[in-house]
Amino acid sequence: MKLALAQINTTIGDLEGNVNRILDAARSVPTADLVIFPELTVPGYPPRDILYDSSFVDAVIAATTDLANRSKGLPPMLVGSLERSERKLYEHPALYNTAVLVQDGKLQVVQVKQLLPIYDVFYEPRWFVPGEKTLPPIEIAGKKLGMLICEDMWDEEYPVHPGSDLKAMGAEMLVCVSASPYRKGAGANRLHHARRQGLPLVFVNSVGANDELIFDGGSFVLEGESCRQFEEEIRIVDDGQRTTDDGRPMAVHGPSSMVEEEEVFHALVLGLRDFARKNGLRKAYIGSSGGIDSAVSAVIAVEALGASNVTAIGIPSRFTDPRSTESARQMAETLDMPFEVVELERMHLAAEQALGPERSSGVPGENIQARLRMMVMMSFVNQGGGFLINTSNKTELALGYSTLYGDAAGAISPLGDLTKPEVYKLAEWINERFKNVIPDFVISRKPSAELKEGQVDPFDYDAISPELEALMRGNQSNPAMRASEHKRWQMGLVLKKVSEKAFGRGRLMPITRK
Repeated sequence: MKLALAQINTTIGDLEGNVNRILDAARSVPTADLVIFPELTVPGYPPRDILYDSSFVDAVIAATTDLANRSKGLPPMLVGSLERSERKLYEHPALYNTAVLVQDGKLQVVQVKQLLPIYDVFYEPRWFVPGEKTLPPIEIAGKKLGMLICEDMWDEEYPVHPGSDLKAMGAEMLVCVSASPYRKGAGANRLHHARRQGLPLVFVNSVGANDELIFDGGSFVLEGESCRQFEEEIRIVDDGQRTTDDGRPMAVHGPSSMVEEEEVFHALVLGLRDFARKNGLRKAYIGSSGGIDSAVSAVIAVEALGASNVTAIGIPSRFTDPRSTESARQMAETLDMPFEVVELERMHLAAEQALGPERSSGVPGENIQARLRMMVMMSFVNQGGGFLINTSNKTELALGYSTLYGDAAGAISPLGDLTKPEVYKLAEWINERFKNVIPDFVISRKPSAELKEGQVDPFDYDAISPELEALMRGNQSNPAMRASEHKRWQMGLVLKKVSEKAFGRGRLMPITRK
């Protein structure tokens, strides 16, 4: 039996585009016995509160029907979609998350998701209702295949066990369609749960990014090989052995071929690239201070968007070490990206004169500089179009070590789920991979906002970062984290999940509390 793992990158709400991607994938593997797509392929994942719009639900159902009508002459397809349940709930869409078999112009619901996650970044009971029972296996090419939908494979702590039900019903193999976000160690966790099912298993996962969530793909056949991470791929698997459509053996790929920093780099590149592409944004701007965070962010941005589409801007002040601006310029030249310099002094003097010494010295004076820098940055964005990249890291976000409407501004933060030490580790990997693109001064200097004479960051990042990470994972907060919660609520998107627990939708802490 030939199964095609169709690891494709869909966009939320792009129903026509998603259906065309599905059809193109099926056409590319005409000899497959079954083409398997990820969870909620038709609407894109996660559609979130668009599902409260009944016209959108109607459109998804119509698009799925259209897919079936256009499928004649193509291999059978297992596709993630949705349908309405018969339940009537107040202010609730009452939808089923389904896997449908598309074959010979017809549709058949072959599984309804039973285990709806409501932890971390997942809120599926807000839109979906669980399937009441496990639907029986389907027969494809003489083999009985049992269907699971994502969380149905993660069933250790649940009273129902869809995988066990399917095995009892005579399934010879399980197929799990999934939209599992990336995080460090995700591949090993998926394999663990796949092996628990007690049957051969095929796992097909989404790839690409929607908003802040990054999906790494990494689809696999249990005890076989994996699809590539962070790339679209359509791969035929023949009885557990990967081949091309004409029977030639495939090259070996998979998550085990990457070290941790390489995985993280590719995840962040994919997240930033899809944010720009799916929102129709071509240009990005980044403050290039000569510090480690802006340097790593710049490399990610250039890899994601292309050097000509990223403009680095240096904004030196009276407190800036000349080596900072020179290092930023050197790095821009190495990356072949545009670099602009705007001196801050004239704006700084004007602000001091307008506000007077009481409101323009000390900490207020430091914040004024940070906000003036952002005025400069946004002038480039508004004039050239595009978006601003925020360069804050997770440790700074936890501590509130940023200025609202200053360095906290930006549409998206590539490093917001990386601690400061992790940023340095990623910088080391980048310099190995890209031949010392980050200058030595940037890596060896003490971190500094350069907002006053001789300033350095007042933290031992190696000591405090693990402490903050432990609090995050325990859903706890220290006084600094509580005092800065309002800042994080006003941040742009933080790409995740690189860690087990990230700021944003996966950590909904109140601002007002005791």
